[in-house]
Amino acid sequence: MVDNLKQSLEQLEPPICPKCNIEMRWSRSTLVRTRPVTITHVFVCVGCDRIAETTSKVRSPTIVPPDKLSAPGRAA
Repeated sequence: MVDNLKQSLEQLEPPICPKCNIEMRWSRSTLVRTRPVTITHVFVCVGCDRIAETTSKVRSPTIVPPDKLSAPGRAA
């Protein structure tokens, strides 16, 4: 789960406050949905305390069951 959060924050640019015209500071993130992984990020303006929310979706890695993995062939 922490990896999903890190990945979603790396892809995200902080919003610009429409009143102060400065970059907002990240406050917190919350998992909204697990399939697909959807995270809501809350940002706060340091100048006027305005709050903005953005949502990001994280592509989860493909999980292959062990019985579906291919095995290397034997060399003769």
